[in-house]
Amino acid sequence: MKAASKIGFAVVGLGSIAQSSVLPAFANCKKAKLIALVSRDKKKATLLARKFGARKAYGYNEYAACLSNPDVSAIYIATPQGEHEALTVNAAAAGKHVLCEKPIGVSAADAEKLIAVRDRAGVKIEEAFMVRTHPRWVRAHELIRGGRIGELRVVSSFISYFNIDRANIRNSFEHRGGALLDIGCYSVTLSRFLFGGEPVRVMGSVERDPEMKTDRLTSAILEFSGGRATFTCSTQVAYNQRFSILGRRGRSRSRGR
Repeated sequence: MKAASKIGFAVVGLGSIAQSSVLPAFANCKKAKLIALVSRDKKKATLLARKFGARKAYGYNEYAACLSNPDVSAIYIATPQGEHEALTVNAAAAGKHVLCEKPIGVSAADAEKLIAVRDRAGVKIEEAFMVRTHPRWVRAHELIRGGRIGELRVVSSFISYFNIDRANIRNSFEHRGGALLDIGCYSVTLSRFLFGGEPVRVMGSVERDPEMKTDRLTSAILEFSGGRATFTCSTQVAYNQRFSILGRRGRSRSRGR
C-alpha cells in the first residue's frame, strides 16, 4: 500500500500508553500514518513529534487548528476519560473519524450525543475496547457462537489493582476516575460482546473513597435474556484479573484482560 493512501491520524493526549504503545505502532502500520500530536504541553508534543515522525504539534488550545488540518482524517483520543465525549463530538463535527480510548462517555446522555453527531457528520466513531478485537476474546466469541460450551449462561469477572495516589488521574473524581469507568467497563463490554445483546436489568453496589469520592469497590449483576453477568472491580485491593465463562455443557477461564 502506498504511503499516500494511508489514513492520516492525529493523536490527542500523550500519556504513558500513547508513548509506549500507540505512537511506536505507527511505524509498522500499513493502513495509517501519524500526522499530528496534541497535548496540554505543546513543548512535549513538539519533542514527541520529532521522535515519532509526526509533521505537526499542537497545544490543547490549538485543537481546532488540528481539526482543520486537511491531512488529518482521523483522531485518536487518549486523554483522561472525563474529556472523551467533548473531544469526540468536536472531532466528528469537523468531519474527522474518531478512535477514542475507553470509556468514550460516562453516561447514556453522552452516548446519545455521540450517536447523533456521528449520524449528522457521516463519520465513524469507535470506542477502543480491546476485548472486541483481541484474538483471545474473538476466539472465545467464536467458540460460544459455535456452541462449544453449550448455551451461554454466566459471565463472571473480577478486576482490581491497588492505587491510593491522590495525584493519579485514575483517582480524580473531576476526571471521572474510579473503578467502574477505569476497569469495570471491561467486564460490562465483555459480557455484552459474549451474550450478543444488551442487559435488560442491572443491579449494583458501590463503595466510594471517603476523601477522593471515586468508587473504590463496585459490584454488579447484569441480567441478559439468556443469562447473567456478574463482576466486581476495585482500585484498592490486591491486583487480580479473572474471567469465567460458563455454558450448559462447558466452561472457559481466562486471567488477564
